[in-house]
Amino acid sequence: MAETGTKTPRERYRDQVRAEIKEHAREQIGTAGASALSLNAIAKRMGMSGPALYRYFASRDDLITELIRDAYRSLADAFRAAAESGTDLPGLAHALRAWALDDPQRYFLIYGTPVPGYHAPDDVTGIASEIMGTLLDASAGLPADAPLTPFEVDLAAHRHWAGDHPAPPAALHRALTCWTRLHGVLSLELAGHFTGMGFDPALLFDSELAELAAP
Repeated sequence: MAETGTKTPRERYRDQVRAEIKEHAREQIGTAGASALSLNAIAKRMGMSGPALYRYFASRDDLITELIRDAYRSLADAFRAAAESGTDLPGLAHALRAWALDDPQRYFLIYGTPVPGYHAPDDVTGIASEIMGTLLDASAGLPADAPLTPFEVDLAAHRHWAGDHPAPPAALHRALTCWTRLHGVLSLELAGHFTGMGFDPALLFDSELAELAAP
């Protein structure tokens, strides 16, 4: 595709329409969830016919893929910016929480209930691997000669999800533990399950993080 500065008027118009479609899709997802996404409803809101909108996105799954790709790319960029500033594991965790709180529906689009019948393409899972790679970088530095737990032995045999990252099993374990526990807190917070319980979810997040980051 042509670079932004050299795009033709038709290409720029197409980009603008696609961006507007995605904005309406995000609003629709925020109201009814990703499984209820309807291209025909979006076309109606934009004053277009259904067939006209399908010239921009070939299917509902095509549109969902674009939204998921945007969400993953946004989080990957947030992680990369945090890593480039010299931040550590707690810094990445706080970058994750800030990103999630900024747009909860975007968070749930990639970490919430899967859309029935939808399967993400390989390039999307590649961006997810990039995110995990940044987390693995921050989790490195653990003693490599420490005795392996049974789970770490299993991780060493099934580390394809980490790509070619050289992190030892102990670092894989810490990264996964951090990822699962912090997402657990975030998912409950964003879904409103702490409402009325009286405590500050940010302090719970920090408490979990302090335990995870301990030597």
